Amino acid sequence: MASIASAGPATAARLNSPQARARRQRQRRREAVIETLLLGAATVSVLVTAAIVAVLLIESALFFSEVSIWKFITGTVWTPLFADPEYGILPLVVGTLVSSAVALTVALPLGLVIAIYLSEFADPRVRETLKPFLELLSGIPTVVYGYFALLFVSPLLRATVLPDLPGFNVLAAGIVMGIMIIPYISSLSEDAMRAVPNALREASLAIGATRFQTAIKVVLPAAFSGLAAAAILAISRAVGETMIVAIAAGQQPNLTIDPTEPAATITAYIAQVALGDLPHGSIQYQSIFAAGLTLMLMTLGFNLIGHWLRQRYREAY
Repeated sequence: MASIASAGPATAARLNSPQARARRQRQRRREAVIETLLLGAATVSVLVTAAIVAVLLIESALFFSEVSIWKFITGTVWTPLFADPEYGILPLVVGTLVSSAVALTVALPLGLVIAIYLSEFADPRVRETLKPFLELLSGIPTVVYGYFALLFVSPLLRATVLPDLPGFNVLAAGIVMGIMIIPYISSLSEDAMRAVPNALREASLAIGATRFQTAIKVVLPAAFSGLAAAAILAISRAVGETMIVAIAAGQQPNLTIDPTEPAATITAYIAQVALGDLPHGSIQYQSIFAAGLTLMLMTLGFNLIGHWLRQRYREAY
């Protein structure tokens, strides 16, 4: 006790020495620099987002000074490059939603099945091996997916179940897009399910439930907010996809909900037109920004729905 007491003043003296104070000052300066850099990065991201929104709003305002907003929203013909142009965005919106719905129909069940297996049944070594390979799907260039849909999936569907399927169609593009977004759903869903406390699993098993029953009736409902967030993120990714639909869906703005028909999406139109051939400031040029604003509002709406679902069904443990 005496040695500890005697060590107290010596320790205090070392902490208050000029060298210790200088080290603390250097550490505070480093922390201040790091905090400034982090604040700068966050500020840059906010400013870039604000600049994007501002450009979309300014150019779209010029477009809507020439085209009626009501006609833009409710019009069923989109031919901005024709001699007698029409600017009804509905064909592009419907094409975007149909392709995203096909993609989600493919990705959601497969992604959830994979997530349940990885979270509840897979051996840890198997999980650590399969997950990186699965996430490689999201790293494949989308132009490769586009030609895969055009040159393999469409002919395969035509040779097996849909002999009258045209070469360009939304179905093949949506299927391949669904394969692409599987990692978004499976990875995030698996993380959400693994965050569920083991006490819930143990309680379910203790009353006689099987592992499968526990996964379906206990873990999935408890992780619903995370699963909803994964699905919304996948939808947003599908809505914003460009190259797959531009290559395989046909770029024909048809107002149809039939996925076996060719159609165009908002992103495909932007990619088709934004090639530098249109004169700057023309109404056709400004239609790109009106379409982009529509796409941004759609994505924002999906994100708001996801935020509401997370808040509404979030479980606190």
